[in-house]
Amino acid sequence: MHCPTPSKPSSSKVHSSDAFSVLMTSHKENEAWKEASEAEDRTFRASKGNRRKAPFYKVLQGMPIAVDAFRYGSIPGVTAYFLTHAHSDHYTNLAANWKNGPIYCSDGTANLIIHMLSVDPKWVHPLPMDVPTIIPNTGGVKVTLIEANHCPGSCLFFYEGPQTIDAGDSAFKSPFVGSSQTFRYLHCGDFRASPRHVLHPAVKGKRIDHIYLDTTYLDPKYTFPPQPLVISACAELARRIVAKQSTSDGAGERKLTMDSFMTVDKSPVRTKQDKTLIVVGTYSIGKERIVKAIAKALNTRVYCDARKAAILRCQSDPELHALLTTDPYAALVHLVPLGLIAADKLKTYIERFNGTFTRVVGFRPTGWTYTAPSGSEQSPSIPSIIARTAAHPPFTYSSFKPMRNSTAALTLYGVPYSEHSSFFELTCFAMSLEWTKMIATVNVGSAVSRGKMGRWVERWEAERKKRGKTEIVKYRELDYW
Repeated sequence: MHCPTPSKPSSSKVHSSDAFSVLMTSHKENEAWKEASEAEDRTFRASKGNRRKAPFYKVLQGMPIAVDAFRYGSIPGVTAYFLTHAHSDHYTNLAANWKNGPIYCSDGTANLIIHMLSVDPKWVHPLPMDVPTIIPNTGGVKVTLIEANHCPGSCLFFYEGPQTIDAGDSAFKSPFVGSSQTFRYLHCGDFRASPRHVLHPAVKGKRIDHIYLDTTYLDPKYTFPPQPLVISACAELARRIVAKQSTSDGAGERKLTMDSFMTVDKSPVRTKQDKTLIVVGTYSIGKERIVKAIAKALNTRVYCDARKAAILRCQSDPELHALLTTDPYAALVHLVPLGLIAADKLKTYIERFNGTFTRVVGFRPTGWTYTAPSGSEQSPSIPSIIARTAAHPPFTYSSFKPMRNSTAALTLYGVPYSEHSSFFELTCFAMSLEWTKMIATVNVGSAVSRGKMGRWVERWEAERKKRGKTEIVKYRELDYW
């Protein structure tokens, strides 16, 4: 699976014997991943003249282009360094002293790395979205940036061009270098797959040689609800809590209002003025859509510290900027680091406001909070996975249940919200495109993990072959299957 040897080129006719000669054997595939594992050895310490080698999946095959590969320094043969988005695990080692080559990214990501990392702007080259652009010094490779549906500034890179060089550190070379054939690669970085991706004019109807796939949740137990539904449910739950309305659907669930929690001698406690604060956990970049939806539902401003506010203002989001305030007492929604959404830490946080807020409600949005329903099949067929398009249970405000240790004054909710693709979405995405090879980019550190993911890729391939032609999986909205 996910081998770095050349696949059949998308624009040429190759005889079956020739195609067979360039396919990677299981032995060579294992050797390629062994090489990659050694390159990612956590005990390795770079020193002068001894840089960490880049694994094969960080450098596009046959092209002088590296993606999210800053931790490897100056990579042999690479003339263009791409950054999918400004999360630290993708820009590792990128800093003010960077001088190894031009950095290509979206305008939003460019603003963020200049602000957060003090990268010299002379190295940063923002590219337009949705427009094919020729990359200098790559032999004519074009790239199109596609919105990734991840964090602000994130994008997919769709490359089209010839193979001109065996760049990088891998010992595995391509026999197509120097040919006139056009190769197509789609690098997904981190993304939340949606019908918009497969319908994008740059990729629709084209066969893609390699898809570099965000495999964070390539496991059937991670089939969490679509983003838009979770965002809407969060906003409605917050509105109902603040308005002291029922947060159940009337099917016997207990009303989660202040009066139902707060009792003394079986009599409701009356406060002079109940004021609820909604606290949302976020990463340095990401989860902003939930914050905006809640703030709009409550018709309130949003407070965060100065450091976070400066990062948010690097983003091209006037709507969010208009919601921000520097006065914590003027906002019913506060933005805090995700790790702060815990009972003990939020209790300390709320104490600084001297009793202004009588209740705090914390939202912890992450895909890792999702738990698959009991009895969920762990090895479903591809058709049954796709059939879930019409069978998804509704996700509403009543789907949320308070986390352990929640009290009247401090209630926590785990939100099954991720800005990575769910297993269901990865399957729909893979079944809706023409591709030759999938290359995993996440959870590739062990042979066991790679094997589990590889078996799903093989099942996608088998189902596509059985169907004979590729059609986009039926979707409910353009934003989600």
